Amino acid sequence: MSASVPSSSRGLGALRRRPQLSDDVASHVRGLIMSGSIRPGDFVRLDETAAELGVSVTPVREALLTLRGEGLVELVPHRGYVVAPLDRTDITDLFWLQSEIAQKLAVRATGRTDPETIAELTKINNQLARAVSDGDVERIETLEFTFHRTLNLVANASKLSWFLLSATRYTPARFYSAAPEWGVEAVASHTRLLAAITAGDAVAVGAETRSHFDDGAQRLVAHLETTGMWD
Repeated sequence: MSASVPSSSRGLGALRRRPQLSDDVASHVRGLIMSGSIRPGDFVRLDETAAELGVSVTPVREALLTLRGEGLVELVPHRGYVVAPLDRTDITDLFWLQSEIAQKLAVRATGRTDPETIAELTKINNQLARAVSDGDVERIETLEFTFHRTLNLVANASKLSWFLLSATRYTPARFYSAAPEWGVEAVASHTRLLAAITAGDAVAVGAETRSHFDDGAQRLVAHLETTGMWD
């Protein structure tokens, strides 16, 4: 089976040319793999992918080398790059890792969050609610990231935050931001989390954070099952 990056799944449009262009391509293809838009056994063609993303072949080749190092694609001699196997355990493991780090950061931030930060997080969550209501996918992605980044900065744990950022790159953000029901639940989860932080209830903060990632894993596994990923 052969597949390049689907035109309907591009989302990013023609990527701008800059030094980190290969990182952008890798992020985009990684998202397609993790969301099941391209599946294990599909070939990712250099020239077709470059043409569809509006870039040269070089950043696509560099991106695929990066993804090969992550175990997401494999190089088949004389044929090119093929999407590597991805099973349910891979998905649950990735979300478990994210959850463990995120819980640690959120609990650590609980005792350090001042009223100004709570007000800022509430403002971001209200903006997210409006973006969800408007179906503004790009803004949903940005605000969801901003909410958690703002909270994680309060924890003052740069190394943990870095590890979490590295782990979350395997989360297909567009899959979630394009799902209205997920957006509604994300806003509700943030609201419960803020209430727990304000109350200084570290146990509830950890539980709510864990629930957020458990929900994400369940949604993605259910989606991949409907696509026939593991038939």
